[in-house]
Amino acid sequence: MTIIWSIADVERDTGLSKDTLRVWERRYGFPRPRRDAFGERSYTAAQVDKLRVVKRLLDAGYRPGGLVSRPMGELRGLAGDDSSVRDAPPADELRDWLALLRGNEAGALRERLALAEGRLGLRSVVLDIVAPLTRFVGEAWMRGELRIYEEHLFTECVETVLRGKLGGLLSQPGGARVLLATTPGEPHGLGLLMAQAMLALEGCTCLSLGVQVPLDDIVAAAADCRADIVALSISGCQKRSAAIGSIEQLRRLLPVRIALWVGGSAPALRRFALDGVTRVPTLEAIGAALRLASQPPVAVAAADG
Repeated sequence: MTIIWSIADVERDTGLSKDTLRVWERRYGFPRPRRDAFGERSYTAAQVDKLRVVKRLLDAGYRPGGLVSRPMGELRGLAGDDSSVRDAPPADELRDWLALLRGNEAGALRERLALAEGRLGLRSVVLDIVAPLTRFVGEAWMRGELRIYEEHLFTECVETVLRGKLGGLLSQPGGARVLLATTPGEPHGLGLLMAQAMLALEGCTCLSLGVQVPLDDIVAAAADCRADIVALSISGCQKRSAAIGSIEQLRRLLPVRIALWVGGSAPALRRFALDGVTRVPTLEAIGAALRLASQPPVAVAAADG
């Protein structure tokens, strides 16, 4: 059976307003809905899939005119992460994890993650399971295979397991003191938590303020906890102008001695360069960045979330 979406359904699912959809239809020729006997617009599942990806790229700072005419394969490439990613687990294995989400088996998902950590260690679980699985879940949501509450359930399960393991890690004498946060408008904290795990494994003393922290509070906390590094995570949902503006403002507000690191999946970061700010492109790069920063300045990376 072919699923047909009303314009109200598309607005609810993608976050693109009805007015925006009508303007794009006139200006770019996409989406091109069908009309019923009453003149009401209806959209195919393929059109909605493409609109989901376009919306994600718009939130990352792209302009609609450069997106809507592109084929779906190109859009998915733009929305993906850097190529410097470890080999992902086989698709069948990722789908097994996804099946637990679809079945609302939160307990089984947490137990499987905890067992994997006990067998492989925290570093391997973060890099080889949680990071690729996070990307896989995000892509499944874009294709309409997961509902928002299922994506949130995944995040909650992963955070529960990782926080439990982080509690048992000890900082090393002389290790860097790192403050982690996301700036206002950035609601995703899973990348931040993965970065915290990697930093803690390197012997850093970490203080995470969580998501959407006012810049003045980040500055105050950095001073109070005598941070060496402030680490920001920027996901693909952040508008480019807002993300870059927050980074620039924070660099001006922080003392020069405090390094500022920025990481995450936002496409805008790939074209980003700012004096006094270090982009840490992957979770694996955190160790090398710490060794380079043994003589300050620079700030921390975090993956998507």
